Amino acid sequence: MEAALGGGPLTQLSSFVGRTDELVELTRLLHEVRLLTLTGPAGVGKSRLALELAGQESRSRRCEVSVVKLGAITESGEIRQRILAALDEVRDTDDGVGPSDRNRLLVLDDCEHVLDGCGALLTELLPGRPRLRVLATSREPLRLPGESVFSVTGLALSDPESDNRLADCLRSDAVALFVDRARAVAPDFQLDRDNAADVDEICVRLDGLPLPIEMAARLTRVFPPAEIRSRLQDRLALLTNGWRLADDRHQSLRASLEWGYGLLSPVEQALLRRLSVLPGGFGPAAAAAVTADIPEAAAVLPEILVALESKSVITPLARTGGPTRFGLLESMRCFGQERLVAENEDAGAYERLVAWLTTMSMPLHSEAVVSVATLERLEAERGNLAHAVHRLGAGSDERQLLLAGALTAVEVARGHGGRVAELVEQALERTAPDSVHRGVALEAMALVSRDAEPEQAARHADEAVRVERERGPSPLLGRLLLVRGTIRQTRDEREASLDDLEESLEIGLRLQHDALAALSVGVIARHQVEDGDLGSAEREIERVLPVLRRRVPPRWLSTVLVTAGALALEKDDLARAEEYFAESLRVRTDPHADAARAFEGLALVAARGYRFDRGLRLLGAAERVRGGGQRGSDWWRQRVRGTREAALRALPAGRADTWLEAGRGLPWRQALSLALGDDTAVPGTDEAAHPLSRRERDVAELVVEGLTNRQIAARIHVSVRTVETHIRHIRTTLGLRSRAHIAAWAARQRPGSPAAAGHDEFRWPLQHVAS
Repeated sequence: MEAALGGGPLTQLSSFVGRTDELVELTRLLHEVRLLTLTGPAGVGKSRLALELAGQESRSRRCEVSVVKLGAITESGEIRQRILAALDEVRDTDDGVGPSDRNRLLVLDDCEHVLDGCGALLTELLPGRPRLRVLATSREPLRLPGESVFSVTGLALSDPESDNRLADCLRSDAVALFVDRARAVAPDFQLDRDNAADVDEICVRLDGLPLPIEMAARLTRVFPPAEIRSRLQDRLALLTNGWRLADDRHQSLRASLEWGYGLLSPVEQALLRRLSVLPGGFGPAAAAAVTADIPEAAAVLPEILVALESKSVITPLARTGGPTRFGLLESMRCFGQERLVAENEDAGAYERLVAWLTTMSMPLHSEAVVSVATLERLEAERGNLAHAVHRLGAGSDERQLLLAGALTAVEVARGHGGRVAELVEQALERTAPDSVHRGVALEAMALVSRDAEPEQAARHADEAVRVERERGPSPLLGRLLLVRGTIRQTRDEREASLDDLEESLEIGLRLQHDALAALSVGVIARHQVEDGDLGSAEREIERVLPVLRRRVPPRWLSTVLVTAGALALEKDDLARAEEYFAESLRVRTDPHADAARAFEGLALVAARGYRFDRGLRLLGAAERVRGGGQRGSDWWRQRVRGTREAALRALPAGRADTWLEAGRGLPWRQALSLALGDDTAVPGTDEAAHPLSRRERDVAELVVEGLTNRQIAARIHVSVRTVETHIRHIRTTLGLRSRAHIAAWAARQRPGSPAAAGHDEFRWPLQHVAS
């Protein structure tokens, strides 16, 4: 076994998994700088990476290597003695050249608790020893002149959007480490389709950190991966099986986290505890809200956040735009929660969180049409909203109704409303029937069940209107009437739908709320189209679309655009119809009922243009999107049925069935690409066969900013090799030849608002009455 001067062995007994690109990059940096510091959170593998790099340098015989482990040393005098002793050792060599005549590499492992002592000695040593280079590991930089800092992040994880979970797991460095360590204790362990999802989830929930992943993997001797995954809720008690001879702080996950916690100042510790109530990440505003009880932190909060990031406690989150956000690694958050409860601070921290989220969510109660800006703010806090609703679910606090409604608004906009239906239902059961926020929660239930269970949606909408009507005309009542009117419209309850929409319009006019009035008229236009009053429908749609494009969320705009497409179809203006249906899919790119109608509208356009194969594929895709849900008004169903029958007659039976099945088999993103055409850019993808994943879109956005692969890897917390793989896939997918082409393509995809430019503000005459 190869020995290092002044330290332990360089060659390790266990295999080194992953980090290939990091080693290449570090080798380059080590030959360019005199002082290189590896930083990162507890358990990320800084020491192992440094020793692997040092062993590589030693084996190449480019330099003599000295390793000084500082974890157990606290006295500055002992630090000085250890380092000087390591540097002054002379080893006999074949050529007789002593260490003073050769390049030297000094590895200082675990410096975070003795930064001042190390800094003072290195400031003295480096100028007088030109052949000396220093490689340090620490949870925060030494902050010395000439220091180069390399942030070590978790091992590469699998792509959460991958269609082939097992294949993607096999490419994940984190999963590879788990399998390697599992086989060391259970030689017959195999990664297969049955356990791939569990192993992958374990690695994700452990943030790709090698130390806890190794501990979890060694448990496979006793527990299968599914049970390990289920026990991670109590990971600090579970992961206690470090190597027998490891340092004390590497014996368990809790010990590793406690070591870093003890190095924080009291104010930093207090912030960490309170930030643990924010699993969805946080910006300065959220951090200020949950730490409002710490007066000494208020004036210097930005500086404390910077310090916590520097000490690898919090992590900047990858964002392609918007304000800076941070997050806690899940294990760190669990530790912070444990300390929060131990200090009896949890009740206060959660109350401040709920109060802040309630204030943010109040527009759902007070606004007739919730603005795009409000929805974007709620979207950023989606994880925190869910956490707060779960927390409130243990009691009868009526604020859970509002927060559940806000969470539903976000999930419906993302096309995942069904995920939160149970939370909203529980909130309705646990709170008082006369709660002021009950109408918002009932609206949420109507929205999540509108497509799959229209009768249930109608019942919830009826109750919501009844509850809010008792309080008199209000912006919320106007919105609830609009929602109920659209539900009744899809159920062919024409007169009842018009009554709701006209009352909603009346409220919008009375309150001078342009967006509510415009939306009401836009939905009324659907009835006008179905009644054959095309002239009135066209005038109203042209009048309201400019304000809708500026003022309403995508889900409402999409509804009116589908109506505009249906109107153009009735006028046999196929080009205009195609434009409107395509625009409805671009403004809202998640699967939903309006998307199914847009697919069907494009199928009608294709069939009228004798492109029956395209029409049948789109109809098949629409069936998959609907998933057995309601199919719109009878008027629309008749047109879709007629188009389907015409296409089936026009093509041989076997071929027609093939096209229909092909459409039914398309995943959502590929169906969307088909609908928009091969030459139309879908947000995040240009080609149906190989659409970009969300992570690849993030990488493309960071290429636009001019970041290197190393910088992108640090920003999104993956390995450089993973970034290179993403970029290679982007180029292959989009047919681009260079990094510059990727930057140009991504810049073109950034959203703008050309459609909104040049339009005057929409104003309704108070005497306007819908017909």
